[in-house]
Amino acid sequence: MLDVVTPVTLTTRKLTLAYEGNTVIESLDLAIPRGQITTLVGANGCGKSTLLRGMARLLQPKSGTVYLDGDAIARLPTKALAKRLGILPQGPTAPEGLTVRELVAQGRYPHQNWLQQWSKQDELKVAEAIAITHLHEFASRPIDTLSGGQRQRAWIAMALAQDTETLLLDEPTTYLDLAHQIEVLDLLHQLNREGGRTIVMVLHDLNLASRYSDYLVALKQKTVVCQGQPTAVMTEAMVQQVFGLESRIIQDPLTGRPLCIPMSRAVVSQTISYLSGS
Repeated sequence: MLDVVTPVTLTTRKLTLAYEGNTVIESLDLAIPRGQITTLVGANGCGKSTLLRGMARLLQPKSGTVYLDGDAIARLPTKALAKRLGILPQGPTAPEGLTVRELVAQGRYPHQNWLQQWSKQDELKVAEAIAITHLHEFASRPIDTLSGGQRQRAWIAMALAQDTETLLLDEPTTYLDLAHQIEVLDLLHQLNREGGRTIVMVLHDLNLASRYSDYLVALKQKTVVCQGQPTAVMTEAMVQQVFGLESRIIQDPLTGRPLCIPMSRAVVSQTISYLSGS
């Protein structure tokens, strides 16, 4: 749990969320630390993506409230919220033929009004987002001609152009190979460390979550099982409770963070054979 002096950005109070009539998150109290990378982990169907959507106001709660810097998001005008909170959903798609620059420019929509459709500030933010994500050479390329990692960087650039202090990402590494996963997570780490952005994301890979996160939230059965720094959350007991999997937790030799080694039937069988000398 967060201590009383840790600044927070997003909080939920007695939040209950349902998807297709089924309650997925129930009476949840949660605080997201400001200026840190928080990752939601848990088994498939535990409510990670649903919780993220609820915190972004993409899903209306059955009950309870989500607060952004103390303001109930349900009461904020849509554009006002979009200036403060950005979200990148899982598997976003762009219209065919849309270029990287055109996609990134979509992030400036919350800053437009009927008096001023485009400004020098908009142009600057789009250029900055393209520069930060190293997409200069692809700016005129259609999105659908890019590799998976390049495409995901383009979507992140759009979220950056939105110029919010808080960014939510639903499984930003899905369908990417390992090299592109590291590329995207390195970028998010850079955005957090250099820009101070609060980042909340959903990841399936426990070891990547441990390596890149300041704060982990483990979910199971509609609520939070445990939360805190990776060294406190990534335990053999948590992996067993949340995923129903026996494991061994060791120290990552590169980062010093916890590293999960799953125990499979094959590994156990090989160990027994080795110990028995057969």
